[in-house]
Amino acid sequence: MDRRRTNENDEATAKERPTLKTLAFMTGLGVTTVSRALKDAPEIGAETRRRVQLVAKQIGYRPNRAGVRLRTGKTNVISLVLNTEHELMSFVSDIIYGVTAMIADTPYHLIVTPYSRSQDPMDPVRYLVETGSADGIIISRTQPNDPRARYLLERGVPFATHGRTDMGLVHPYHDFDNYAFANEAVRYLAATGRRRLALLAPPIGLTYHGHTVNGFTDALSEVGASEVAFNTVTIDHSIEQIRMRTAQLMRRSDRPDGFVSSAAASTLAIVAGIEDAGLKLGRDVDVVSKQSSELLHLFRRELLVVNESFRLAGSELARAVLGWIGGAEPGSLQSLSKPGEVLPYRG
Repeated sequence: MDRRRTNENDEATAKERPTLKTLAFMTGLGVTTVSRALKDAPEIGAETRRRVQLVAKQIGYRPNRAGVRLRTGKTNVISLVLNTEHELMSFVSDIIYGVTAMIADTPYHLIVTPYSRSQDPMDPVRYLVETGSADGIIISRTQPNDPRARYLLERGVPFATHGRTDMGLVHPYHDFDNYAFANEAVRYLAATGRRRLALLAPPIGLTYHGHTVNGFTDALSEVGASEVAFNTVTIDHSIEQIRMRTAQLMRRSDRPDGFVSSAAASTLAIVAGIEDAGLKLGRDVDVVSKQSSELLHLFRRELLVVNESFRLAGSELARAVLGWIGGAEPGSLQSLSKPGEVLPYRG
């Protein structure tokens, strides 16, 4: 009785999870031919490949990852390593969407490897490499001299960084041109008559902090505007901390009449602080902010925005990792997204 029940369970499992043998039976082909057709092997005719792949899709065939790893040494996994405390949900959801859209028609799957502020950022990277858990890795919050990038390069593990390093080492990356963003934001504000400008920057340890600050200060000197220091908070501080510091700044006699903000969530706090000080956005002060979704104008129409696509970032990072896995040169897998124009509300 127990043996019969076991056999029934095995048969049910086989029905739930089609195998290469299932595909071979249904198509009348050999297992080897089916396997090669699924991999788009050029020695298999186009019509045969099309037929096998169509049947596989119809019956929900998925390769057994454990078996693939035993045969090939590959996991068919790309890992996205994220700091769960600093990355906002819009960033997380959009970058995941971009990665998954890029790998949708490949054998690869995405896993998210989180870490917290209390952890060394190297910990999740070491874990992935030492356990062989992923064929490729995507990291964010990139530093100028990033030990994670150096570690992965030394071990020959395909990876891409969201942001650039400054180590003199070649690796894949996708970045947003934050120098151009800050530079253009200052020029726009100056053209509207704003002369005393404040910058809410990224945290100092990240590469794009330097890009943003340099773009801001270079433009200030070129347009003849002055900076009002706003360096006691960064976009990593809490909404309440940014709000309180903004209100304090705006109550001073030498308050700024323009802000450049590096993150949309922080911009909400800046606006709250401005209004706490009894001032009006668009009349007493203007704010140019990056945004990754079209929400800021729903919050305040007076805001000026520059769009940054995290979905594009996810797509480009996945493309870079897949390219390296596929044998492309790392230096050919680098991309830089240019900011668009500063956009006022257009109704």
